[in-house]
Amino acid sequence: QVQLVESGGGLVQAGGSLRLSCAASGSIFSINAMGWYRQAPGKQRELVAVITRGGSTNYADSVKGRFTISRDNAKNTVYLQMNSLKPEDTAVYYCNAGTRTYVYWGQGTQVTVSS
Repeated sequence: QVQLVESGGGLVQAGGSLRLSCAASGSIFSINAMGWYRQAPGKQRELVAVITRGGSTNYADSVKGRFTISRDNAKNTVYLQMNSLKPEDTAVYYCNAGTRTYVYWGQGTQVTVSS
């Protein structure tokens, strides 16, 4: 079992920045990759960024150059630094951890970008 707790969401003006955190606990040794997804009202959940156990990263085209995913292994925490935020980034952001057999999700944190 893996537990994920997100934090760091909030309200920000367009052009501003936020940093999301996702703290993992439990069977963290089984995690192969962790990522951030988001879901805007009326839309499907979409991948934002992912980081593998080996440190490889991948980003959605819509956030490349603006968002950075990173991790602190000592704290078992993954971060999403979001810069140059746009109103279209408004969504609930979910942390995700994948093991060989299961995918775990956090409870989500709201990010709202005002124009």
